[in-house]
Amino acid sequence: MNYRHAFHAGNHADCLKHALLLPILDALKRKAAPFAVLDTHAGRGIYDLSAEEAARTGEAARGALRLAGVTEGPLLPFVAALREQGFPARYPGSPALIRAALRPQDRLACCELHPEDHAALRAHFARDRQVAVHRRDAWEAIRALTPFPERRGLVLMDPPFEQEDEFARLAEAIMGLNHRFRAGILAAWYPVKHRAPVRDFHDALRASPVRDVVAAEMWLREPTDPRRLNGSGLLVVNPPYGFEPAAAEILSALLAALETEPGAGVSVTRIVPE
Repeated sequence: MNYRHAFHAGNHADCLKHALLLPILDALKRKAAPFAVLDTHAGRGIYDLSAEEAARTGEAARGALRLAGVTEGPLLPFVAALREQGFPARYPGSPALIRAALRPQDRLACCELHPEDHAALRAHFARDRQVAVHRRDAWEAIRALTPFPERRGLVLMDPPFEQEDEFARLAEAIMGLNHRFRAGILAAWYPVKHRAPVRDFHDALRASPVRDVVAAEMWLREPTDPRRLNGSGLLVVNPPYGFEPAAAEILSALLAALETEPGAGVSVTRIVPE
């Protein structure tokens, strides 16, 4: 409840998460059948990059704002989606990007527990019949709102990692979701501060019944300092066809555009085979 994404909107972690989100949504639209998306930690929806919160941290200036001049290459679809939502003055969070990608037959459910952010998100989607906004705990909502009646879609999990057991809770949620909603695509963002927690997270999934798991990561410096957000990753269960090479191109281009330090890199790794 203490976490406010307005201080971090448009940072390098947002760029990774949202640039990789778009090809997943594009893949879902290859079939005419409707799909649903559950965004478990949705935030406000849109963030003003000129606001005091963004200015205080300067994270967007080191992240998304470095992409403002992109006109070609693997990052162009991502930057074009940002521009459609008012970038570079504003940065759209995952609910806004997902909603813009929906067709008339698709729907979005958003969960946000923080009262102010929930109110802002609800106002943003007022009278939008394709979007439901819930003020409820994400982990409870995952159990209550899945599987989808559409039998296809995406669950996007993006916890703030304020609690020490967040990796374990995320792994547990992925296992439960995969058991109930075997055909669903599951995407989970996680921080890369140092390697031990990430390694344990991946090992927990390797030891589970979950199959077909890919981890796409980017780090701006050697991930050895647990006090810093050195990078982040998106773990995807049931990734759509072509996701791995597309993710590698996107992350390589993103890393080249950002300010990095020695030890920076990207990886797209199959954690668990199909």
